[in-house]
Amino acid sequence: MANYKFILSGGGTGGHIYPAIAIANELKRRYPDAEFLFVGAEGRMEMEKVPQAGYQIEGLWITGLQRKLTLKNLMFPFKVISSLLKAGKIANRFKPDVVIGTGGFASGPMLRVASGKGMPCVLQEQNSFAGITNKLLKDRVAKICVAYDGMEQFFPADKIVKTGNPVRGDLVEMKSEKSEALNFFGLDSHKSTLLILGGSLGARRINQLIAQKLEYLKALGLQLVWQCGKLYIDEYKKYESDSIKVLGFMNRMDYAYTAADMIISRSGAGAVSELSIVGKPVLFIPSPNVAEDHQTKNAQSLVDEDAAIMLREAELDERFETTFDKLVEDKTYQASLSANIKKMALPDATKHIVDEIEKLLPSIK
Repeated sequence: MANYKFILSGGGTGGHIYPAIAIANELKRRYPDAEFLFVGAEGRMEMEKVPQAGYQIEGLWITGLQRKLTLKNLMFPFKVISSLLKAGKIANRFKPDVVIGTGGFASGPMLRVASGKGMPCVLQEQNSFAGITNKLLKDRVAKICVAYDGMEQFFPADKIVKTGNPVRGDLVEMKSEKSEALNFFGLDSHKSTLLILGGSLGARRINQLIAQKLEYLKALGLQLVWQCGKLYIDEYKKYESDSIKVLGFMNRMDYAYTAADMIISRSGAGAVSELSIVGKPVLFIPSPNVAEDHQTKNAQSLVDEDAAIMLREAELDERFETTFDKLVEDKTYQASLSANIKKMALPDATKHIVDEIEKLLPSIK
């Protein structure tokens, strides 16, 4: 078995880290003797999450540019030089066969240096609107794996492969029964279930909305599985009851998705990819606080296909109840949203990405 070596670089948010881990896991499944090294940004969540997944990681001294003049921005050129030098040392020492970038500022220096040394590089772009780092690297890589159509506006058409975004294996093979899932949360099988997702840290505006609308949601006959996020659990746990389950973190996403009849969610790239596979009616409330408004663009790509509903945070006070009334009352509308979002799903994304990586491996090792 060839003893291949892979560097995976990306991070800053879970949306960049979890795809990298999923890709590494699939490569490891195909090449059990392969060696892996992750390269992230010092002090960011990848430095904790990657070792938890069983992989070695090294950190670069790098951050993104702030939007206003700050001391951090004045340090930025020094951080870039430091990161390029360290990335060069890592590449020379580890000698990877392929370098994979999943976005986020740490992947910029690593892939720039690796491509300059003639090492084959692959990008994985999760969003429908390409991130700055990946746009800067587009001419230096061999392949760019994307999840959406129309990415030629950002990348050379001959490098693009539409693979989809990696999602957790337990969702692709979701086998739990609805009764089993409802029992797990202690919920009533005769009521419709609304699942609320704000990401692992939680979403302040979504939590405020749900707390404000609890009586309205109860009047609709709904029971709730409310993932408020670990930052907000102390604030919202008081709303828990027989029909409202409030969780900081969701350990069993497969049960949560199986129990749900409808879902309210942020629209990060990973969430959109997962929810397409799950195939339930979704109301997206994008975070307005992410780079280049990625979440709104991700959600809009599904809205354009009549595969989801979207409300911006600024529209919630005025439009939430009328929008949600229509969803709850119209079963045909629910079925149509479900059918259309399932058409967007690309459940074999991780395998297809690794297929592209394999094409760049030396045939004799």
